[in-house]
Amino acid sequence: MIDLTIVAMTVPRTVEWGPQVAIVMILCNIAAIAFGKATMKNPAAGPEMPSPEFFGGMGLPAVLATTSLGHIVGFGAILGLANIGVL
Repeated sequence: MIDLTIVAMTVPRTVEWGPQVAIVMILCNIAAIAFGKATMKNPAAGPEMPSPEFFGGMGLPAVLATTSLGHIVGFGAILGLANIGVL
């Protein structure tokens, strides 16, 4: 059986959620949406968003894909910035 106290001691402490973390996540999502819109062949495919003009004519699949990528990049950025002591 694994001793959970040893496992808990080896897990690094993560940064708590706050305004700085939120700003990093928002910026990563905006960058991912811009990257996706610039590189997708047909970003308007699929069902439309409720406010298509807000998302620049991107369809639901494109918005879901780009924000998913943004969250993955944001997760890495937040952990990396926390590890080097910026956050």
